[in-house]
Amino acid sequence: MIGKLLIANRGEIAVRVIRTARRMGLATVAVYSDADATALHVAMADEAVRIGPPAPADSYLDPEAILAAARLTGADAIHPGYGFLSENPDFVDSVARAGLIFVGPPADAIRAMGLKDRAKALMEEAGVPVVPGYHGADQDPGFLRRTAVEIGFPVLIKARAGGGGKGMRRVDSESGFDEALESAQAEARTAFGDSACLIEKYVATPRHIEVQVFADAHGNCVHLFERDCSLQRRHQKVIEEAPAPGMTPDMRAAMGAAAVRAAQAVGYVGAGTVEFIADASGGLDPDGFFFMEMNTRLQVEHPVTEAITGLDLVEWQLRVAAGHPLPLAQDDLAIAGHAVEARLYAEDPARDFLPATGRLAVLRFPPAGPSLRIDSGVREGDAITPHYDPMIAKVIAHGPDRATALARLARALGDTVIAGTTTNRAFLCRLLVDPEVAAGRVETGLIARHQDELATPPAPDAEAMALAALAVAVPPPAPGAGPFDALRDFRLHGAARHTVRFDDGAGAAQVVTVTTGAEGGRDVATPLGSVSFTRAARPAPGMLEVVSDGRRFGVAVATTGRTVHVQFGAAAFAFLLHDAVAAGQDVGGDRVTAPMTGTVRRVAAATGDRVARGQALLMLEAMKMEHMLVAPRDGIVAEVLVGAGDQVEEGALLLALEEEEEA
Repeated sequence: MIGKLLIANRGEIAVRVIRTARRMGLATVAVYSDADATALHVAMADEAVRIGPPAPADSYLDPEAILAAARLTGADAIHPGYGFLSENPDFVDSVARAGLIFVGPPADAIRAMGLKDRAKALMEEAGVPVVPGYHGADQDPGFLRRTAVEIGFPVLIKARAGGGGKGMRRVDSESGFDEALESAQAEARTAFGDSACLIEKYVATPRHIEVQVFADAHGNCVHLFERDCSLQRRHQKVIEEAPAPGMTPDMRAAMGAAAVRAAQAVGYVGAGTVEFIADASGGLDPDGFFFMEMNTRLQVEHPVTEAITGLDLVEWQLRVAAGHPLPLAQDDLAIAGHAVEARLYAEDPARDFLPATGRLAVLRFPPAGPSLRIDSGVREGDAITPHYDPMIAKVIAHGPDRATALARLARALGDTVIAGTTTNRAFLCRLLVDPEVAAGRVETGLIARHQDELATPPAPDAEAMALAALAVAVPPPAPGAGPFDALRDFRLHGAARHTVRFDDGAGAAQVVTVTTGAEGGRDVATPLGSVSFTRAARPAPGMLEVVSDGRRFGVAVATTGRTVHVQFGAAAFAFLLHDAVAAGQDVGGDRVTAPMTGTVRRVAAATGDRVARGQALLMLEAMKMEHMLVAPRDGIVAEVLVGAGDQVEEGALLLALEEEEEA
């Protein structure tokens, strides 16, 4: 039996595991890096142990530090969550040698599924359909190019190790194959230490559908139905749902049976996910799906499966790890309704989903309940740092049908208020009401096809600017306010006027005038037009309530530094208060600055080098992603201010070009 559980992870998955363990009566141990010393999962656990500095390699990816924490606290078992050490077979072996229970599959099963080429060969032997392609050991570029020609273009080059889209390239013709292969191999070598690639036929209209499987040590194995994860950007999942739209009973049975065969083929125990790619060009068909890979851990999107089955998958994990048989057989499992999950990230969709950092000055979620679940590892006031994945929360909605679940999720995201960092919240709101998404016509290329309209926020209008001005001009109720507080805008002669100045982005001021009327209404004159409000009040901190043209609505407001945030439903705007001193600063086109906080991984230029516009100069790593910074113009490097390994803050000057000579 398990008495004390150590969670070798952080963030929302650590919080999620702790909640189930606590409900089961287990003692819990959290581990944390210096960056997470005050994190939510640390506060929730019964005990917590520091395991190192912020860098994952020195903390959450350090097996010895994790095992030392288990010995120190007397833990019986280790739950790895997902990511970090969750799919490291050597770590699983180390846990076993230490006499502890690993809450996950055997090391041999992880090894079998860890390399895509070996896994596909095993699946072929087990009768699981695989995408036509080459999964062998020969990595000669000429051989791989000839193989691609035989398969037929377009093809997909995929790194055999790892995932997340790294080392993956689509190739549409023979002429572009060699360059794409070299690029994929280089990225795979950097990301996984393994440059080997496999070649697969590219499916033109792909659906990413995965099946949740569960097996115990007594020979029992079931599937818990499917999840559709087709809504992706850059091969990263954005929206997941269960069941898959358009799924037929025949295909569900065929796909579920194939997933169970895949798990049994490697002697699997615990929770796992078998990922398939389905050709949706002619609708879902039992003969039109192919094995991609198996994730030998719990998935980020497991809550949608829990919502439609009514099960706690972490509880199943802990019981199976303790040696118990599966609680239910296949015939006992059924689907109830529909569930949809959105991944709420600190990132900027308008800048190609560039990760963002910042302190969560405001973080308010709508109340959770039977139809709404919020999984988060952060609280208001916490910082999103460059060290880890920038997820803020998973928002999961459940309903009797897909349309209801989508509507509930869109409403929940609209009611979520965040200030202090850029997020994808408004992007998610727009995505959920996209006509193709609403109709269930999802596939992996949808977001890329509609990225411009989905990712580009609407320009602020007069009403948005007026609301931001009211957020400044109308103060929230003060604690213990007296009877004279209501007279703050009283004037003996004329109306009260407040002037608010916003920055126009070029250093000039945009002047907004708020005039208070005799009945408490407010007329707001902005450079974009004038708006009249018959009522404008601050019923509570962080809230503004207005009436305009007979329409009453609430607005979430917040101020962080010089930035005024206003949000109503899916719409969200940020206005920068004008600073005359800062407006006098001239950045120009001679500087390369850090677009986010991160670590300089590579410097490709030196002082005195002549560079061309668009030439790669520096590689910056943040949130597990690499970002190449390029020359803003042709010129000569005047100074390089950083070196490889340096930590830099957002906006820091990294490299400067010599000033251009006047003609």
